[in-house]
Amino acid sequence: MTAQQETRPQAAAKPVRWAADAVATMREGARVRLDYSAQSLWRVDRMIEEIRREEAPYDAVQGVLRGFGAYAGEVIVRQTGAEWWATGGDHWIRTPDGRLWDPIDEARRCFGGHGSLRLLCRDATAGQAR
Repeated sequence: MTAQQETRPQAAAKPVRWAADAVATMREGARVRLDYSAQSLWRVDRMIEEIRREEAPYDAVQGVLRGFGAYAGEVIVRQTGAEWWATGGDHWIRTPDGRLWDPIDEARRCFGGHGSLRLLCRDATAGQAR
């Protein structure tokens, strides 16, 4: 591990907080319950699609997208025992099989109409039950 790379708990601190903020915001603002299950990512994908359809400017929603991506990452972490990794301000997930996943970027791709947090989770957790 290099000096720039960190593993949990340091690398996880920000994404775990972003995920928790997204859960709280969805519960209080949109009355949508997110429970860190893979099934809940259907709701998140739909919420991102609604935001995209409303043509919200990216700058206005980038924090929300980061939170949704971090939430998807935490779903993967909890299902597989994966770890958050960070380098140069970027955060991604490393699953036990050594594969790297970028759920925060996937949330951005969803907003662009080219991604799915639900499918990312499905692929990252395939055959990796904890």
